[in-house]
Amino acid sequence: MSVQENLIKASHLINMDDIVREGNETLRTVADEVNLPLSDEDILLGEKMMEFLRNSQNPTMAEKMQLRPGVGLAANQLDIAKKIIAVLIPNDPEIDENGNEVAPKEAYKMAEIMYNAKIVSHSVQDAAIESGEGCLSVDREVPGLVIRHARVTVEYYDKNNEKHKIRLKGFPSMCVQHEIDHTNGIMFYDHINEKEPWAVKDGLLIIQ
Repeated sequence: MSVQENLIKASHLINMDDIVREGNETLRTVADEVNLPLSDEDILLGEKMMEFLRNSQNPTMAEKMQLRPGVGLAANQLDIAKKIIAVLIPNDPEIDENGNEVAPKEAYKMAEIMYNAKIVSHSVQDAAIESGEGCLSVDREVPGLVIRHARVTVEYYDKNNEKHKIRLKGFPSMCVQHEIDHTNGIMFYDHINEKEPWAVKDGLLIIQ
């Protein structure tokens, strides 16, 4: 049975044991584009990847399954060299008139399964997440600013074989770039350098 066949079994929930770590050659492999129209197997894999992210962000499920919380996952991280990524970014709590935190009207800022995602244009300006980046495939803290494009335009296909073009900024831009990198065999720490930030915008450090 192939890795993908095992992961998409109805009885299987993707867990940390399914995620490959540094040193696995698939993390440094440029993934193949998936064929269109999508196969049932590739659609199921995308849905299983999104299910993992939801479970990882659910405190009860995360504790039960011993999951690290994640906002993105690429098929390369599951030892499958296909251009499939899932991104699930929760919205921050809102503040009511009494100053109390309440659940946001929309639970997620972004919830997408993307097939054959690619960056088709980007800003001249660079940016980085102030706290740095981590990765489910990296079991160590890596200090430093991960320099990425501040804004990107991304093309991808959804599970219905429909093509989309979206413009991203802020944290969603950083997250999607991180996952697209995985499909190109690039790790987040490949982007670390010593550029000095000079402003804050959209919750990111803007790099000169």
